[in-house]
Amino acid sequence: MVKNVSLDAVDQKLALAKQYSYEGVAAGAKAAVVASAATAIPIYAFGKMSPWAKTYLNPTAKALIISTAAGMAYFVVADKTILTIARQNSFKQN
Repeated sequence: MVKNVSLDAVDQKLALAKQYSYEGVAAGAKAAVVASAATAIPIYAFGKMSPWAKTYLNPTAKALIISTAAGMAYFVVADKTILTIARQNSFKQN
């Protein structure tokens, strides 16, 4: 069964989708910044105090650990934010 959908309704849904994805990106970026700071401080402190870390964790390894934590935080929070907004709006009738 084919629904007759107006172009205005499609444009409105597209605009809402862009807004929701922007909100997800903003929340993900904030989480990535917090995760970077929360990971960087212990990693660099551990690198200065631990003999094992001085030997085996070069600056590239430290940067990789920090960027992995930031990337995971970004994607998890952005995805969760977008899904939460979509779930809230799925019950609304247009």
